[in-house]
Amino acid sequence: MNLRRSDLTAVGAAGVTVVLWASAFVSIRSAGASYAPGALALGRLLSAAVVLVALCALRREGLPPRAAWPGIAVTGLLWFGFYMVALNWGEQRVDAGTAALVVNVGPILIALLGARFLKDPLPPRLLAGMAVSFAGAVTVGLSMSGDGGSSVLGVVLCLLAAVAYAAAVVAQKPALASASALQVTTYGCLVGAVVCLPFAGQLAGQAADAPLSATLNMVYLGVFPTALAFTTWAYALARTTASRMGATTYAVPALVVLMSWLALGEVPGPLTLAGGALCLAGVAVSRSRAAARQARPAKAAGPV
Repeated sequence: MNLRRSDLTAVGAAGVTVVLWASAFVSIRSAGASYAPGALALGRLLSAAVVLVALCALRREGLPPRAAWPGIAVTGLLWFGFYMVALNWGEQRVDAGTAALVVNVGPILIALLGARFLKDPLPPRLLAGMAVSFAGAVTVGLSMSGDGGSSVLGVVLCLLAAVAYAAAVVAQKPALASASALQVTTYGCLVGAVVCLPFAGQLAGQAADAPLSATLNMVYLGVFPTALAFTTWAYALARTTASRMGATTYAVPALVVLMSWLALGEVPGPLTLAGGALCLAGVAVSRSRAAARQARPAKAAGPV
């Protein structure tokens, strides 16, 4: 019973992450009109750091153990640093829905890296699902190629962000074996903020001229999609495999399309949507066999 309650808590934490990360694509698009990619990343990380450090102080969580620091450093450099700058830059050149769809090639890379470095299982059906999802990512990229070089650059930046994100997740998983989710998130965020400090002058100059709505979007990005969502992500990741957690983020594109339509009036074209559908179909293929296998022995207990 306790195990099932723990599993449900992890699923709930993953759900919080997915919803807040979906909202981040829309907020980045809005704030990016007034803040440059590096300045926006630094402002977001500083806002998150204030919240996370305060939470660590309230919970009296000290420094992470030495064994966790390599994973924290890689996570801070690649995910909180490089990923956020690349994603901000990419979202200035593609719409929010397309950015979310392209970045979601990340779970495929997580599965491959997880199999290599974390010994996560990689059955044939998962490989087939990844192939379908990769075809979807290629379709999304091709759908943008007719909009000119800047749009192609946007897709490339989002793909680079996906690579950084995947590598960071695989590095983060071992760190969670010896440090708490809050510690890993807090110190990863601080590492990312240090990496982005060269943009401090740019942030100060643009904050003086930016409209209040853009600054509030930047603060929102720090408090919710970063401080809260990265912590709930780490909490859930500590309780499952990296590849399985990565697959949960395939719910993000559908939410982003809806949010960007409501907030920004942006809807990706038919080819982009078709690519997103292929990504989701690939996840369904990759997970169907595992679901069937788990359902048979647990028949008497009912669904989780």
